[in-house]
Parts: sequence; structure tokens; C-alpha cells
Amino acid sequence: MNSDAINKGTGCAPQRSLLRALGMTDEEISKPMIGIVSSYNEIVPGHMNIDKIVNAVKTGVAMAGGNPVVFPAIAVCDGIAMGHKGMKYSLVTRDLIADSTESMAIAHAFDALVMVPNCDKNVPGLLMAAARLNIPTIFVSGGPMLAGHVMGEKRSLSSMFEAVGSYNSGKITADELNEFENKVCPTCGSCSGMYTANSMNCLTEVLGMALRGNGTIPAVYSERIQLAKHAGMKIMELLEKNIRPRDIMTEDAFRNALTMDMALGCSTNSMLHLPAIAHECGIDLNLDIANEISSHTPNLCHLAPAGHTYMEDLNEAGGIYAVMNEVNKLGLLKTDLITCTGKTIAENIAGVVNRNPEIIRPVDNPYSSTGGIAVLRGNLAPDSCVVKRSAVAPEMLKHSGPAKVFDCEEDAMAAINGGKIIEGDVVVIRYEGPKGGPGMREMLNPTSAIMGMGLGSTVALITDGRFSGATRGASIGHVSPEAAAGGPIAFVKDGDIIDIDINANTINVRISDEEFAQRKANWVPKEPAIKTGYLARYASLVTSADKGAVLMAQCPVPGNK
Repeated sequence: MNSDAINKGTGCAPQRSLLRALGMTDEEISKPMIGIVSSYNEIVPGHMNIDKIVNAVKTGVAMAGGNPVVFPAIAVCDGIAMGHKGMKYSLVTRDLIADSTESMAIAHAFDALVMVPNCDKNVPGLLMAAARLNIPTIFVSGGPMLAGHVMGEKRSLSSMFEAVGSYNSGKITADELNEFENKVCPTCGSCSGMYTANSMNCLTEVLGMALRGNGTIPAVYSERIQLAKHAGMKIMELLEKNIRPRDIMTEDAFRNALTMDMALGCSTNSMLHLPAIAHECGIDLNLDIANEISSHTPNLCHLAPAGHTYMEDLNEAGGIYAVMNEVNKLGLLKTDLITCTGKTIAENIAGVVNRNPEIIRPVDNPYSSTGGIAVLRGNLAPDSCVVKRSAVAPEMLKHSGPAKVFDCEEDAMAAINGGKIIEGDVVVIRYEGPKGGPGMREMLNPTSAIMGMGLGSTVALITDGRFSGATRGASIGHVSPEAAAGGPIAFVKDGDIIDIDINANTINVRISDEEFAQRKANWVPKEPAIKTGYLARYASLVTSADKGAVLMAQCPVPGNK
């Protein structure tokens, strides 16, 4: 279906009368109608500039002969939602965004779409919608924030959260904490490190759904406005050539995305979102291949929180195409794939230069010979869990210690701030998974408190919830099956010794199978935290984290057309 369904022939006179009520002229009505999905709002710093991006896209579409029409998508600021009930409403918006965009696009018979997202669940939600709708679509994000400058050093949001832990442990003063608060987030844009939003905007570029610079051009640069105009023009070419999302987002494209995920050191949330997007394409993206890809993919970038470089630095070094070109020196990418440029990956990255080998390490001098994310398995996580290996201190890659078990984030925070967590401990936070939360909260507060108190090289944290992309340290999330589903994490007790070996991809608790069976037989499921409203409905439908936390009601039609 396309806009002919609402603007051609006598039978469409009622629809055309409503288009005229919008102020559309005959000339506009006769042109292809291009939906521009605007994620603009006034509460998310990464979205406050999107109105300008949208206006630039409209200009580009009109310049290329289309009729641009804007409609909205929601977005949650994970930083503002962090640490309270609001975080339960973050991941769940991914499906609201996909569903509402599908509804708007089909109800109004758009010929093509330009998605303008920026933050964490907003990007994957719109990618899921693009795959589901499968009409010509291109993405242009709002862009990353510039790094802050605090006490003479570049800083980002992860520094802010850790500063709270440092203040609570007496390592910095109230005045120093206030300086962080006032200077760490200096501009609009998605927060300045390789956190989830920037990870997903970069991987959108890798997948071939966005033009060069989508993931890295800072939000405040005029170049971002130019990029938006080019995206508006390019969608008309994609419409003419009938190049659609499932032509671009193939199984090989997702393998490329996983490869670049490892090279870039992206957020562990990508391990939720890539399978969910692939699911909408009719592709089963089994996370078992993540370790296989990681085993031969070098980690080339250490952006915050793993290091002290930022998105603006990656942009100056050549951006995502430069990293792709570096990785491809090892022949690790499938480069004959079509992209939204109308060209192949090989054509896109040809001749792109790495301008700073300190920001983008050459393949012969990587940060590590293996990728930035590891998927672990063992008797504590039979169906997997994930960790951002590139952000773990070397001494914590292998760790054994006694469990300190908490049934929610708030209890864990009280123990951490109360000095009850000591060197060697393994903090276990459960009943925070997709069903158990419900909503699988990000837990940047406890990980930042641990780091801020100087325990990052001696304490591990394990959860069936998830972590912000700003998290660093031995923070292991997405434990599957989750506690609410009767997974082994539900049966762990204080004092149990947990063995973590990130390089060996294993995580086990020193309990016999017989003891596990005994504890399971005596287990009483925890009462659902929320029994009404959208979260209760979400909990009843959502699958486990290793499946991408997709909703069981989602039934995309496989295939490319």
C-alpha cells in the first residue's frame, strides 16, 4: 500500500478533503508522501534539538520532490528515569514506539519514512518498526552531546554518577560534586560516551540504515543539519529504487553489526536490541555467535566509560566508516551488502582514513585481540548473560567471591551506601528482569556507587536486570532465565561462592545440581511487583533477555518483501 490509497481517484475525495484541511495543495497531494517520525520532546536532552533536525529533513524531502509530513514518537531519558520506578518504563517503550509508528504509517498510507530518533529505546524501537513496515526508510539521529569539562578533564554522564559514589565515600567535596553537576552535560545530544544511545546510532550506520556520520557528528554541529537534509533527499532515491529495510538489514548485516559492536566496545544493551530488530526482520540472531565473532574481532575503541575519549573524538578520527575500514583489513565484514546510500558497504568505506590511531587503534595494535562484549554461560545463567569486557579492570576478568543477594535495586543501593559491601564480594540483584521488574531496569546507580567508592577492581555485580551503557566494571547483566521465571539466580543465597571467568565465558555458583534442585523445590515465586496497567500487560507477554525481550505477540512475516 502507498499514498495512492488516499489521494488517487474519485473514491479518495473524502481523504483528499482532509488533506486539504491540513493546508495541502494539489501539488503537494500529487507527490509521494514521506512520513518523518519526530522524536522531539522537551524532557530528554538528546531530543530537545530534534525539531531542528526534522525541519532540515523536511527541507531535504521537499528539495527532492517529496511531500514531507511529520508525526511523533515518544522517548524516555534513561538518566532522568534512573534509580526510581520510572526506569521500569524505559525498555518497555521500545515496543510502544514500534507499535505506534507501525499504526501511524499504515493508517496514513505513507510511501516512505525518515526516522529521527536519538536515545536508548527510541532508536531500536524505530528500527523494529522499519523492519516490520518494510517500506523505504532512512534514519538520521539527533547526534551526541559534546563532552563536559570538569576540573580540567573531559567528562561524561558516567563520571557524574560515579562522583555521587565518591562524595558518599568522602573522596570528593560537595563543591566538587556541584562542579560535576553543572559541567558534565554541557550541550544537547545523546550523552557523550559509547553508551546505549550512541551505540545504537553507530550500529544503525553499520547496518546500512543511516548515512555516514549518523552516529558520531555532534548534535550541536551544523554538519548535523546538513546530514539531515541529505537524509531527506536520499529517501526519495530509496523510494524510486524501492530499496527497503529488509533488503538492507539482512542476516549478514546483523553479523556486521555484531562484529562492529565488538570493535567499538558498545553498550551491553545492544545484546537486547540487535536480536529484537533481527526478530522483526524474520531473522533469529542467536547470541551464541557473539562469542564466536568476538574471538576473532579486536577491540579498537575505548570510549567512555571504558576510557577517556568521547564521541566527538571518534568523529574527528573518521567516525564509524573509519573503524569499519580498519576492521575490514582483517576481512571480517561482509562488504557487498546494499545500504541506504544506494551503494554497497565496500563503496561506502573505500578510501576512508583513520585520522587518529590513538582513538581508533589499528588492527595490529588493538586494546585487546577479542571483542568488547562477552556472553557468559554456566549453572547461574544457563541461557546466557552479558558483560562489557572492554570496561572491566584486568584483575576482575577472573573473580571468585561470596554472594551478597538482594531482591531489588533499592535494597542493594542501601547496602552499598551503608558500607555493607566489601572487597571480594559479588553483589547479586534479582527480580529485575523483563518479567520480574517488570521492565528490566538499567542499574547505573549501584554500579556507579561501587566504582565511586573505589571497589571497581574488587567487587562484581550480577543481575537479571540490565545496565546503562555508562556502566563500567565487572557488571554482568541479562542473566537468563531470570529469577521471576524460576531461573537459577532465584536460588542463590548469601555466602554462596560465585566463580566468574570472563575470558573463558563462564559464570557458575559452587552449588551441586542436587542442592539447586532442593532449593528450587522449596522456592516460592515472588509476588509481581506491578499488577495493573501497561507494565502488567508487558510482563505477561515479554520473553527472556537472551531472546531480546521481545513480546510474544509479535509475529513478523519472514522474508525480504
